[in-house]
Amino acid sequence: MARILIVEARFYDHLADMLLAGARAAIEAAGHVHETVTVPGALEVPGAIALAAETGRYEGFVALGTVIRGETYHFEIVANESARGIMALTMDGLPIGNGILTTENEAQAIVRADPAQLDKGGGAAQAALAMLALKGRFG
Repeated sequence: MARILIVEARFYDHLADMLLAGARAAIEAAGHVHETVTVPGALEVPGAIALAAETGRYEGFVALGTVIRGETYHFEIVANESARGIMALTMDGLPIGNGILTTENEAQAIVRADPAQLDKGGGAAQAALAMLALKGRFG
């Protein structure tokens, strides 16, 4: 049984709730345990994972959040830099499932976040568990 940390950005509470529900259900269905920490937005997710990884208390991580395109370049910065930070951590060997949505609008985000639709939170948890299993195979 692995201990998985879910790091969720709560910038859009209603979307975060759906992503979190999907991730928790997937982890529990696989027989693992989880804890959740909350950060303000997607840019803070990689930093929180890095801090938690230093403790050695978690075997895997799930990154959750939503970035919706707005009228400024800020969307690209948040989307790209949060993904870059997560990718850097995975390249360092951390099993992370990236469930940070990057969408054009809220309607797209709802479809992706909703566990009854595309369930990207659950998919991110499954990806983290798959990478954890792969790490065990190679480790």
